[in-house]
Amino acid sequence: MQHKKSRTEKIDIRGLRHNVRHWGADDAPPVFFLHGWLDCSPTFQFVVDALQHDWHVIAPDWRGYGESEWLNRPYWFPDYYADLDRLLMRFSPDRPARLVGHSMGANISATYAGVRPARVSQLVMLDFLGLKPAIDDDSHRLLGKWLRNLESGPPRSLYPNAEALAARLMEANPRLTEERASFLSWHIARFNPDNSVEVACDPWHRVPSPLPYHIDDSLACWRRIEAPVLLAIADHGFVVRRFGNDPQEFERRRGAIPDLRCVDIPDAGHNVQHDQPELVAAAIESFLNRD
Repeated sequence: MQHKKSRTEKIDIRGLRHNVRHWGADDAPPVFFLHGWLDCSPTFQFVVDALQHDWHVIAPDWRGYGESEWLNRPYWFPDYYADLDRLLMRFSPDRPARLVGHSMGANISATYAGVRPARVSQLVMLDFLGLKPAIDDDSHRLLGKWLRNLESGPPRSLYPNAEALAARLMEANPRLTEERASFLSWHIARFNPDNSVEVACDPWHRVPSPLPYHIDDSLACWRRIEAPVLLAIADHGFVVRRFGNDPQEFERRRGAIPDLRCVDIPDAGHNVQHDQPELVAAAIESFLNRD
């Protein structure tokens, strides 16, 4: 399959080198694609290939992901809001931005859209409606686990070659085609000096946060969102898995977003951008304004 070509640039954001991927002409309507946890910008290639209109897609690798600078130490999640703020100041300084976020990218986008509502014109959330509360969210236990992780160091998942990583991706996602798995294994991976391969994200991202997750903090931000929001729900994704048997909680979370519309993505797991890129692209383009 012929893929649309992307180009990358390295920019400084708050003292760290960030990699930003671009598809499309600079003068086309801009839209920001924001990737999720343990992922990086090439994850959107199949959706970009399926877009029918001309867009300038701007897709950063978050700090510690892809070709952006890795800290090689624990991360502080609020830094992502500040990084997004600077990114929008650089690429959309004079107008509110269109944001498309998957998973963690949707988490960052939705919170940011509530904190800075005038900076976001439209928001697409791909298979994310918040996390479930931790089974054991006692602060002292989480902090203790975090300290033990600091002592032992972060876990790493190494593969002997790109083909082995592709096989692992297909094992984790049975809907992923061999062609797409091969593409991802070469483009979302880091090749080490010993020829081993790992997903291109700092291993420190795998260390769980020492802070409890409280959905009410997110809901407080979501209630302040002024932009229209599209929530794409994969029928085998995290939203359904987390809240499919809890309709009351599902409605509570949906109801926190003032202007929300939903679209179902059939035969898709959490990585809807890999499983049904054509449907995701169609949903995005039917929702976004181009003016």
